[in-house]
Amino acid sequence: MSNYAYGRVSAKDQKLERQLDAFMRCGVTFNKIYCDKKSGKDFEREQYKKMLKKIKTGDLLVIKSIDRLGRNYDSIIIEWKHITQDVGADILVLDMPLLDTRTYKNLIGRLIADIVLQLLSFVAENERENIRTRQAEGIAIAKQKGVRFGRPRVAIPSNFSEVAAAYLSHTISYAEALRLTNLRPTTFYRYVKGYYD
Repeated sequence: MSNYAYGRVSAKDQKLERQLDAFMRCGVTFNKIYCDKKSGKDFEREQYKKMLKKIKTGDLLVIKSIDRLGRNYDSIIIEWKHITQDVGADILVLDMPLLDTRTYKNLIGRLIADIVLQLLSFVAENERENIRTRQAEGIAIAKQKGVRFGRPRVAIPSNFSEVAAAYLSHTISYAEALRLTNLRPTTFYRYVKGYYD
């Protein structure tokens, strides 16, 4: 019987330290902690899949909170049942002691755990939807204020029309056109297409 832990943050600049510290205090060894820096919208996560291959019957999976497992209501329920029923491992959610499948093995305990799991899974997905809505609203407001997203547009060089005409008439090669305009291939192609469409 082994103890495993799974941690997740959504963005590469977010930190896992708080989750790692909680796992170590629970006695999970570092080599049995799996972490992803990826959205919780689904379970297509490299480290999560690696961990699932390791967990066996009688093992324990520790997670800090249910939203670290995922943020999709249906998927969380499916994964929970897969781990606890198909694999036969237990799950402990540190931030919600009611979600400890080792403790509540009887029918009433399972019912309470299922209700809490469904409620927390709903809250996790609802928060994900709220985050997306807030992001969309923030982007819309920023665009109204003239904020531009993405890389800055490369200015068309002053010699572009002559170079493009020479390239299109096969007077110069593609490589020469790129050298003369100092543009990347995709940018050159996009400008030629837009210039002559």
